[in-house]
Amino acid sequence: MRKQERANHILKRLEELYPDPAIPLDHDDPYTLLIAVLLSAQCTDERVNKVTPFLFKKAKTPQKMIKLKVKEIEDVIRPCGLAPKKAKAIYELSQILLDKYEGRVPQSLEQLEELPGVGHKTASVVMIQAFNTPAFPVDTHIHRLAQRWGLSSGKNVKVTEESLKKVFPKETWAKLHLQIIYYGREYCSARGCDGTNCPLCRELYPRRRSAVKTQKA
Repeated sequence: MRKQERANHILKRLEELYPDPAIPLDHDDPYTLLIAVLLSAQCTDERVNKVTPFLFKKAKTPQKMIKLKVKEIEDVIRPCGLAPKKAKAIYELSQILLDKYEGRVPQSLEQLEELPGVGHKTASVVMIQAFNTPAFPVDTHIHRLAQRWGLSSGKNVKVTEESLKKVFPKETWAKLHLQIIYYGREYCSARGCDGTNCPLCRELYPRRRSAVKTQKA
C-alpha cells in the first residue's frame, strides 16, 4: 500500500473499532479540561480522573483557584507527579486568565501556548475538545503508531503532526486522534507490539518481519 492508501485503511478500521470514542479526561468546561490536560503530563488519564474531583471540589474556576495557596494545590495533585511544577502553573495560569481574559480560557492556540505549563499538545487538546477547532494533538501513542504505520519519519512530534495532517482530512482529526490513542493502548502498545503483531500493523505490512524501531516523542 502507498501512504495515502494506508491512511484510508486506518481511518476505516479505526471507525469500525471506535465509532464514538469518549474524551478520556473528565471535565465540565474549558477550564477544567485545561487543568486536567495539564495534569496528564507524564501521568495516566485514569490517575488524573481520580485526582481532579478532589481539586475541583476545592476550586473549579480561576476565581476560586487563586484563593488557594500553591502548596494546597500541590498537596491535592501530588499523585499526578511533578506536583510542585504543576501546582505553580495551575495557580499562575488561573491568575493570567483573570487578568487578561476575564476568567475565560482563550480560544486561540497561540494564547493558550503562552500560559504557564501549557505546551503545544495541551493547547491542541483544548482547542479541539473544548472549542471544536481543528487540531491534531500528538501524544506518545500517536507518535509511535505514526511511525509503525509508515505515516511519519518520527523525527519529532512536530514532524509527526505535520505528516498526519497531510494524509487525514481535517474533519476527521477530532475523532481520529482519540481513536489512535485508544488503539495504541489496546492493541499497539510500546511493549505489546513491535510493528509486526497487532492487527493493523499486520494488515498494513503483511510482509514485514523485522521489528520497527520508533523514536520517542
